Amino acid sequence: MLSRVVALTVLPLALLACDPAPPSTEADPAPAAASAPAEAGAYLPVPGGRIWYHRTGSGSGTPALLLHGGPGFPSHYLKPLEALGADRPVVRYDQLGAGRSGATTDTTLFTIEHFVAELDSLRSALGWERVHVVGHSWGTILGFEYWRAHPDRVASLTLASAALEIPAWLENTRRLVGTLSDSAQEAIRVREASGEYEAPDYQAAVAEFYAQYVFRHPVEADLDSSMAAFNTTLYGYMWGPSEFTATGTLQGYDATPLLGTIDVPTLYTVGEFDEAGPDVIRRHAAMTPGARVVEIPGAAHITTWDNPEATFQAVKDFLLGVDRGGG
Repeated sequence: MLSRVVALTVLPLALLACDPAPPSTEADPAPAAASAPAEAGAYLPVPGGRIWYHRTGSGSGTPALLLHGGPGFPSHYLKPLEALGADRPVVRYDQLGAGRSGATTDTTLFTIEHFVAELDSLRSALGWERVHVVGHSWGTILGFEYWRAHPDRVASLTLASAALEIPAWLENTRRLVGTLSDSAQEAIRVREASGEYEAPDYQAAVAEFYAQYVFRHPVEADLDSSMAAFNTTLYGYMWGPSEFTATGTLQGYDATPLLGTIDVPTLYTVGEFDEAGPDVIRRHAAMTPGARVVEIPGAAHITTWDNPEATFQAVKDFLLGVDRGGG
């Protein structure tokens, strides 16, 4: 049972001028969660603090950057995609305020502009001219907006369980709420009307939703680490109290008018039971020139936990195809 809402969604726009600073391998004096287990990596100074990143792989392919969801949920669950390192360099990182990166509750930093600039600082510090952008949930918005800001620096987009149309996301998740137990639906109705999001019955309803549509087979150690390092302030400010209720700055985001302008190879993936909605994702793919869609069998939103093998294979095959000149 989750004692506090976790999450995975996102949003967009522009960039903030930021000169990249050299990476550091010394320990961060103020990690977002001191209880997160030690893991090899390095730190990069960014506006507002420092971000942690982990580099793997030595293949000759175009590098890949992995963008986690949330906002505020750390990158532990993306570890299965580090196996892409057999073909290319891969970097997984925690966005500012999440995971092993510097802790912050400064809402002036909770913007798409900040996170786009942060991502570009990391790419620049790594010395990579062009990268494959592999985003999940909120990370798909970050990835899409990064492409908009720096199209010359993006070799391809992988948009996993995309959150590119928040009104449609909310319509779909509200439909899924209707499949929950009667007691869960009643708790959601009553507690959301009164704003009592921390009430035990509301949290139990959220946990029921999660077990069906967010992750069905979590990696327990990574789930524990993720919850310990989850920035609920960031999530609440940008998103809201639950996956099916948005009250934050991202609630009106809709990239669909711009999907037709994407001019790099694009892969959409979605879980069979994904809260993002397979039908919604297929519609977005149809709007994106030349895009591919892969549905991950038996998986909810976090496909890297529910079916890591199928998720990895879909992304691996796509990136190799792009590197070979395919779409």
